[in-house]
Amino acid sequence: MTPVPEQIAPGQLGPDPAQRIEVPMPAVVPPEQRDQLFRRFWRDFLKRRAGLMLLALLVSALEGSTLGLLSATLEPLFDDVFASRSETALIWVGLGILALFLFRALTSILGRWLLALVNFTNATEMQVALVRHLLTLDGNFYQKNPPGSLIERVQGDTIAAQTTTQLVIAGIGRDLVSLIGLFVVALMIDVQWTLVALIGTPLLLLPAMALQRYVRRKTRQMRVESGLRATRLDEIFHGIQQVKLNRMEDYQTSRFSGIVNRIRRAEIKSTLGRSTMPALVDIVTGIGFFAVLIFGGTQVVEGTRTTGEFMAFFTAMALTFQPIRKLSEIAGQRQIALASLERIYGLFDTEPNTSRPAVSRALPATLPPEIRLENVSFGYEETPVLNGLSFTARAGRVTALVGASGAGKSTIFHLLTALADPQQGRILIGGADASGMSLTDQRRLIAAVSQEAALFDETLRENLILGRNGITETRLEHVLEDARVSEFLGRLPDGLDSLAGPRGSALSGGQRQRVAIARALLADAPILLLDEATSALDTASERAVTGALARAQAGRTTLVIAHRLATVREADHIVVLDQGRVIEEGTHDALIAAGGQYARLYALQFRD
Repeated sequence: MTPVPEQIAPGQLGPDPAQRIEVPMPAVVPPEQRDQLFRRFWRDFLKRRAGLMLLALLVSALEGSTLGLLSATLEPLFDDVFASRSETALIWVGLGILALFLFRALTSILGRWLLALVNFTNATEMQVALVRHLLTLDGNFYQKNPPGSLIERVQGDTIAAQTTTQLVIAGIGRDLVSLIGLFVVALMIDVQWTLVALIGTPLLLLPAMALQRYVRRKTRQMRVESGLRATRLDEIFHGIQQVKLNRMEDYQTSRFSGIVNRIRRAEIKSTLGRSTMPALVDIVTGIGFFAVLIFGGTQVVEGTRTTGEFMAFFTAMALTFQPIRKLSEIAGQRQIALASLERIYGLFDTEPNTSRPAVSRALPATLPPEIRLENVSFGYEETPVLNGLSFTARAGRVTALVGASGAGKSTIFHLLTALADPQQGRILIGGADASGMSLTDQRRLIAAVSQEAALFDETLRENLILGRNGITETRLEHVLEDARVSEFLGRLPDGLDSLAGPRGSALSGGQRQRVAIARALLADAPILLLDEATSALDTASERAVTGALARAQAGRTTLVIAHRLATVREADHIVVLDQGRVIEEGTHDALIAAGGQYARLYALQFRD
């Protein structure tokens, strides 16, 4: 896929950072590919509800047929009932017209209910399928695509695509049938009058084609900008503290204003394009009415045709006005759906960057497992991070990874947790090559606690259990005690059922870390990864969390990332990294005695 023309490739910044584009989309989709998108849409989501859609189409068709019947009743009403002055006939014709309107009302209610059922059910399934697919994509995808743009894809684009389905069914069922029925009545009255009424129709063809392309282009632009709007709001509200501390209110408001004004202009232009088509229909219809009035009215004045025939024909042609306008709007709505489907299937066609098997070919022979990296190399695009890295973390022991920023410590964690795969070399876990494990099986072996405890805006209980079944209250109580969560749990308003707040904001840093440790203990994984788990805590909180971590490490193979060397002095083995290579390894005392890089870093930190 290529970037949208006149825009900026993903990750680049133009003069205005708010113009950053998320997932690149095809600039121009050929007609055969556009048809393929609609076929995929039918196959993936609509086909399973074909019966309901057919029923909705039938009900809408019954509703649409009433207009033709209504216009057909006017000829006998004028020529027979009014001419004979029969009150009985007048009552029967009146009752027939009333019955038609009652029938139209009932079919209208039922048809709209069926269409809403199909529409929202399909939209829900599409949103779930899209989220399920997005969750399979690797971390590199999320580095290039901000959350706001993905949220807009899942919410805005799916609704836009499904709403158009509803309009198309209603248009084909109700409006097209109405139009056909009315034209049948008109043709039965007079073929010449009908041809005269359609005299201006060819004027619609070229403008209609140009308007469709215009609407699609503006709609695509609007959907992209909507993603930027969602991203901007996400960053503003999640970074509200920094916004206030740095007095960025006016700056962020200005950036947001630029985005929403571009959306406003695109929406207005798209609406103008969609509105122009019905307006052209009005002009053509007006030309047709004028021509029929002159041509047919002359025949009525001359006495060669009756008033009833003219009124029935004129009414039939007048009633075609609304169906034609609605059908012309469908062309614009189709372009909206097409723009959204391009973006949706652009995500569905994005594959995770992994060659992992669905079923593991090998699993660790023993637990807790030994972890061994053999000549592992990895880089981000043009930037190498790990260069032939090799070391071993012994089973059931604590191994610490230390080194300057950029040495590759966090990248090792990404590889161990299968957020990325080595570009060269291999990782052995319990003797099994990680490349032969499924993502699920490898991640099941690992529990991680990072510096930023990732808590969701749910209850503490839900943050701990994470949807897992079979966790008893007794085990939960033991874990809360081991992680020292129970020390502050009684002070919360609803205990375990208290909300953690957005990103855990209802808890202190130390409390969030202890909840994260409890979650790792509940996972009962044989490998524990600790990434600067205590660096952001005060002394009291660090002491409590360190004690909880010591309990968590028992019986597990533990890898610790640490910048503060005081936290790794008790590790069984320390690996010193520099520029993606191991330059030293051993115990704390042995490395101090060697007087190498570790000793210099330690002396620098404890110089005072």
